[in-house]
Amino acid sequence: MMENYTDIGASTPEGIKISRKSRELISALIGDRSPEDRIVQRCVIATGDQSVAGIMRFQHEPFQAGLRALERGAPIFVDIRMVQAGVVKKGHSSPIEAFIDRGDELAAASLGTTRTSAGVMALQERLSGSIVVIGNAPSALMTLCELMESGRAQPDLVVGVPVGFVNALESKERLREIAVPSISTVGTRGGTPIAVAALNEIINAYARERA
Repeated sequence: MMENYTDIGASTPEGIKISRKSRELISALIGDRSPEDRIVQRCVIATGDQSVAGIMRFQHEPFQAGLRALERGAPIFVDIRMVQAGVVKKGHSSPIEAFIDRGDELAAASLGTTRTSAGVMALQERLSGSIVVIGNAPSALMTLCELMESGRAQPDLVVGVPVGFVNALESKERLREIAVPSISTVGTRGGTPIAVAALNEIINAYARERA
């Protein structure tokens, strides 16, 4: 599989060579049995940390849910611009929008919350059927969980891997209790590299299927 592996993010001969070699090395360490394994591989490569494989969690077939959402051109909502910048733009037709751009300081102050959380509230009517990717803002994931629990929003896929020591662990545990396709991490670890890598592997698989 690895000698034929293609990554739409690698556009030069050297980039392709490095991508395939990285996959070969990591697949030998953590396995290559399923789409979830390949998501884990990409997250390990993105962080340079093999232990990341042990904290990844997959609920309710997120890989398949992601492919279906991309097929429909579902919007992708992310917490911050760094995640938005990292998501591959080719190989799919889904628009990408950041919560932080919709949660200005006045809105956040009036709600008594963060800008990312205010952005989730501002966009709540558009979240059902979308892909949501949160790598940095536990408050945004907490707000999203509240909307999902109350039935006000039902995304097709949530990549919830916020990093930090305030509500990061709790928000991800809360996500895993909700019947929504999700990718998350255990504990306080997470961040932009894992969030972007997880979604980009699904995008890569989608693009390969249609090549």
